[in-house]
Amino acid sequence: MLYLSRIHSVGEAIRDATVTFKSNEALIEAERHRENGRWTYLQLREQAERFAALLQGQGFAPGDRCAILMQNQSKWIFSGLGALWAGATLVPIDYKLTAREQLELVAHCRPRVLVTEYGTWAKLQREEGLRREEGVRREEGHGDALERTLVLVTEAPEGAELGPARRWEQEPAGGFSYQERSREDVACIVYSSGTAGAPKGCMLTHANYLRQAEILGNLYPLKEDERFFSVLPTNHAIDFMVGFIVPLLMGGAIVHQRTLRPQFLRATMKKYGITHIALVPTILKNLQKRIRERLDELPGWQRQAIDGLIRANEIVTRKQPNHRLSSTLLRPIHESLGGKLKYIFAGGTFVDRKLAEFFYELGIPVVIGYGLTEASTVITVNDLKPFRSDTVGKAVEGVDVEIRNANDAGVGEVWVRGPTVMKGYLDAPELTEETLVGGWLRTGDLGAIDISGHLKLFGRAKNMIVTEGGKNIYPEDIEAAFVGLPGIEEYCVFAADYIWPRGSMTGEELVIVLRPDGDGPTEECLQELRARNRKLADYKRLSAFVVEREEFPVTASMKIKRGALAEVLRKRVREEVVRGLEG
Repeated sequence: MLYLSRIHSVGEAIRDATVTFKSNEALIEAERHRENGRWTYLQLREQAERFAALLQGQGFAPGDRCAILMQNQSKWIFSGLGALWAGATLVPIDYKLTAREQLELVAHCRPRVLVTEYGTWAKLQREEGLRREEGVRREEGHGDALERTLVLVTEAPEGAELGPARRWEQEPAGGFSYQERSREDVACIVYSSGTAGAPKGCMLTHANYLRQAEILGNLYPLKEDERFFSVLPTNHAIDFMVGFIVPLLMGGAIVHQRTLRPQFLRATMKKYGITHIALVPTILKNLQKRIRERLDELPGWQRQAIDGLIRANEIVTRKQPNHRLSSTLLRPIHESLGGKLKYIFAGGTFVDRKLAEFFYELGIPVVIGYGLTEASTVITVNDLKPFRSDTVGKAVEGVDVEIRNANDAGVGEVWVRGPTVMKGYLDAPELTEETLVGGWLRTGDLGAIDISGHLKLFGRAKNMIVTEGGKNIYPEDIEAAFVGLPGIEEYCVFAADYIWPRGSMTGEELVIVLRPDGDGPTEECLQELRARNRKLADYKRLSAFVVEREEFPVTASMKIKRGALAEVLRKRVREEVVRGLEG
């Protein structure tokens, strides 16, 4: 059990853990089929202290900001932990953003230090050069922000030209001195995924993180001999909490893999005996597809036997999961995922009910939760007693959830209050006042609470479509009807008039955007699309589809950036929309 009420900071809590668990394995870094290294808690402490000393030798002071712009790897953990021990406010930045977007965030947060990888630093320098060629003035921020920032670059080739940057691997000039922080100090500035327009940097305190870690660590503990596979980017709010802070507080190990191609995920899970993992639904679907393909290849009698065992497992684990029993009954399936996987934490977007049920029936529960960066990750979560795939669970301990301005069906905006809610947005007092009202966080999400206290989500308020007949439509609700369309990699539903405005509020139509996995969509796909469309209520039916060949823009948590996708589509003429779905 975690008891963190007397701990002052995240850095202090993990520093204590490096003493308590000093001989335990803390971190493993793999790359494809090769292991790059592994470190005990004692060795982790040594690496973090070396980095903290490096910062302090450059004049770094408590409260200064340290931005980290890196892929998942050991040096992310060394840098983040060392910076916390030097008294830093961490600023994790999404490495999947464009160089221009990354520069905008660096300019906004004004870090004292930026830690990045050699390849990323080269892109940032090129982008700076392009901006100067375009005549971007220094006072607009980007050049000045980098000039005031000490850039530390990892793994630069010998003799590489780094410009004003320095090597991360250089030896510190002096010793290390641990810096205390208070619970109300800002621990991290995390940029909310899906941010459009002005950057929204959520200021999260040490108290926010410690309370969240205590809640999640006690609900879903990680034992000392268990391993968390960090697949989501460490800068992502979910992985930062359950793939960095919580495992280290509990004495478990973190496994990083520097390539996240699907073909290497299962191999790593088997090699290292992964017990916990956080995934977004897109990766879950890929795992489901591979498992189904293997089952379909079995002779008929074997498939029938396994189907019988799945039904038996479903019956005996109806009240709560039993990993030991399930992994025994369905050993071949569990072995294909490493044999020790106990929990899959899902988040970042809506989780299809049937997808969650598929894994639970196999004895691998998908922990469905709901949260926002503004609330330190998790607001509600399913405790699996019993498992429910139709909700995002109950409010976690100490957090209040209310539905405001509900309609006749009980659906309204979700408001949240509790110890995990952020301090506010960086340098954005007006936006903070709009979002934090009387101690409550306005989420902008639409939901309803059922009689058992479980929250059900219906979409984003800003994505809601109102039909001519006065019906409210949530794109996510419609999208759930088209899960698994053959030959389709991604899809998204819009109001057609949102993309191609006609200046009229009547005759609204819905359109689905499809990204096929080949030259499609195939005739099989279109037939299935039309068949499912006919099953929808009249006011929810699509009237058209459009094909987009490029990958959809997504956030770090793999949510589709609807606004950005709409901008791409607006550049195309309305006549490119293909009709024929009504039949």
